Amino acid sequence: MSSAYEYTKEQLGDLLGDEPRYRVDQVWHGLWNEAQTFSEITTIPRTLRSRLHEQFKPSLEVANDVQSDRGVTRKWVFRLFDGATIETVLMSYEDRVTVCVSSQAGCGVGCTFCATGQAGFTRHLTTGEVIEQVMFAAREAAPRRLSNVVFMGMGEPLENYRVTVDVVKRLHEYRGLSARHLTVSTVGVAPAIERLAKEGLPLTLAVSLHAANNETRSELIPLNRRYPLERLHQACLNWIATTSRRLSFEWALIDGVNDTEQAMHELASYAQSLRAHVNLIPLNPTPGYLVLGSSAKRVHEFRDGLEALGINVTVRNTRGRSIDAACGQLASVTNAKRRLIPVRSA
Repeated sequence: MSSAYEYTKEQLGDLLGDEPRYRVDQVWHGLWNEAQTFSEITTIPRTLRSRLHEQFKPSLEVANDVQSDRGVTRKWVFRLFDGATIETVLMSYEDRVTVCVSSQAGCGVGCTFCATGQAGFTRHLTTGEVIEQVMFAAREAAPRRLSNVVFMGMGEPLENYRVTVDVVKRLHEYRGLSARHLTVSTVGVAPAIERLAKEGLPLTLAVSLHAANNETRSELIPLNRRYPLERLHQACLNWIATTSRRLSFEWALIDGVNDTEQAMHELASYAQSLRAHVNLIPLNPTPGYLVLGSSAKRVHEFRDGLEALGINVTVRNTRGRSIDAACGQLASVTNAKRRLIPVRSA
């Protein structure tokens, strides 16, 4: 099943056949500028709307819709054409509206503390399936404009490299989103980081680090055995030299695992050598990883310790924990491994 978002404007024009050029412009404007479904593009005749709706069925079917944080955080479970499910999170802040999209159904990286990694890998998503998440969220965010897209949902974006880059380029060129408002998160697929650096996209790269010694990191992130910290460091240096863009390290604080004084100094040394920003994330609970996240007191002590060591550091404001929409929690209601729960608000 193909999505209209898979096509360029010229290709869409070919599909519209003998329709006048201005009709192509109207359809394109509705899809990309207004994030409308075909039935909502009222500038074109009803017969054409019906035809396009039949030709391009939506890729996403809402299987579940939950809210938390008094409605400013919202998560959808989408069922795809083959029965696989993915999750998408919309977060509204005073100064921005951000959607967190999935790039894969499930994930094959297998990070031990992440619900998606615990669920396993189903398949890569298509360009259309990723973009339709963005456009769905844009419609739901209205009248506010969706300003930021982060590839921090289900999956490892750089394992689905072609689609991730294609989506970033299309959102930048066709939707008009600043590439600086597009963030790609990776656990450290070193060759793909170097490849991405050559794309010429001034996006933000966030590396899920979580440990700065190979023994601990390999336990948390099995991919570290293939691309250990030394190889990742090389790729990060390449990113900085090629793009002149600062990168950030994500660090989910786990009690007694990576919130120790030794872990703090290891992180500071690694981040300092790359002039990287550090984003601390209190570990969110998942059924398959019973180790607790660090206490609020320890999170702030860890932050203060890093600042004293000269590191630029922030603590992420956790959103959506009550609906399993926070970092590392996606896929707790996925691929029929758990029963879908009714729509509710928290």
